Amino acid sequence: MADFQTKVAANEVYRLPPKLFDARCRVCWFVAAALAVVFASFWSLDLQWARFLSLDALRRMGRFATELLSPNLQWAFLAKLLPAAAETLAMAMLGTALAAVFGLLLALPASRLHAEDPARWRAVARLLLNVLRSVPELMWAVLLLIAAGLGPFAGTLALAVHTTGVLGRLFAEAIENAAPGPAFALRVRGVPEGRVLLYATLPQVLPQLVSCTLYRWENNIRAAAILGVVGAGGLGQMLALHLGLFQMGETGSVLAAMIVLVAIVDVASYAARRVMSR
Repeated sequence: MADFQTKVAANEVYRLPPKLFDARCRVCWFVAAALAVVFASFWSLDLQWARFLSLDALRRMGRFATELLSPNLQWAFLAKLLPAAAETLAMAMLGTALAAVFGLLLALPASRLHAEDPARWRAVARLLLNVLRSVPELMWAVLLLIAAGLGPFAGTLALAVHTTGVLGRLFAEAIENAAPGPAFALRVRGVPEGRVLLYATLPQVLPQLVSCTLYRWENNIRAAAILGVVGAGGLGQMLALHLGLFQMGETGSVLAAMIVLVAIVDVASYAARRVMSR
């Protein structure tokens, strides 16, 4: 017995490493196909690297960046900038909160709770989520501006609609990937499905749901700035105005305000994750 174990140990020590590519390896073929697509993308696009890295292009980009790094800090302009920043933060926060609620409501029918779950509405709910997140926020804002008019209300609704599709898909995946043990234990005892979801499934996935929501809140800060291009209010409207007039000092101040907002949201997200992990 000891000799047999010694031989096994020797075989494990001196075993040759696997081949880098095996014809029966599906992962190898998948990686090869992905690399082929990447190289084909480089070949099909007209990437003018020589023009991009030329001295003239670098000189113009440097001059543009220098102008942006000289922000307008006059109080008359900051008095307009601070309310716009607060409006952008409120748009992102309210839009994300609405999306979290409706995303969870759509994630429940879009997920299969257990192996025997028929999930009759799964295909329809997932199709709806695909439609909601496939249409960009900018297009939702244009559609909603017709009904809600110019201002932050249309921008908030546009963020909520698009983010509902994103969070609904993420929530559905989290619910389906939850450990089945606690839910199975309650289901065997005859506990109704609603209570199983409330007491077994959701407590497991709640940290992941909150993490996804906080990340989308940070993304919606940037998305709210883009929506200002179509008159949805906030920092984006100021960015479109001053950038269109080539007022680089004011544009730099708006960009600095966006960076500060994203940093605030990032700190809040980190603090919330620390609290949930305790």
